[in-house]
Amino acid sequence: MKILIIEDDKAAAGYLAKGLGESGHVTDHAENGEYGFELAQSSEYDVCIIDRMLPKLDGLTLVERLRAEDVHTPILFLSALGDVDDRIKGLRAGGDDYLAKPYAFAELLARIEALVRRRNPGDVQTKLEVEDLEMDLLTRTVHRGGKEILIQPREFRLLEYLMRNAGHIVTRTMLLENVWEYHFDPQTNVIDVHISRLRAKIDKDFGTPLLHTVRGSGYCLRA
Repeated sequence: MKILIIEDDKAAAGYLAKGLGESGHVTDHAENGEYGFELAQSSEYDVCIIDRMLPKLDGLTLVERLRAEDVHTPILFLSALGDVDDRIKGLRAGGDDYLAKPYAFAELLARIEALVRRRNPGDVQTKLEVEDLEMDLLTRTVHRGGKEILIQPREFRLLEYLMRNAGHIVTRTMLLENVWEYHFDPQTNVIDVHISRLRAKIDKDFGTPLLHTVRGSGYCLRA
């Protein structure tokens, strides 16, 4: 998912972006309400996570303006203002959910997924399959031939991207930008290392290899 974080606390936003990134999501960050409003209005996001207390434009006003502009992106308020009256104000302003700080990241992730399912119950893809390789995006598990495969968060994100593009060649540049969020070549062998580890886990003990190297082009996940 593509998620917009509108939070003026850089440390809090960094922690949130890191956790969401490790869970396979892409994030944008705005440090104030005005910039957040511009991003939310001009780009497509699956969810917006918004703090109540923001410089230049407070969270409540920001959400009210978005709703007035017919922006219907699901909104989760994430705020230190956690009293009942505060939560009611957030929901009445147009928020879809409200979570008080401090919070458990697992709960935040579950609430985000619930918001997306609620918005598009028939469109949210929760499982990916390529031959006998299966990925459950909700439980964050991978199985091949019914056998569970234990993989690290970055490997999960890499495999998810490959599975979403199954049958197509995925270039190194595409992987750097979409899995590592690098918009330059870091001149390292990070892709080779992760591809090697992933191949050892999903192909080594199974008859038919799925992860193929396309010499001079990139990689392709297919039977």
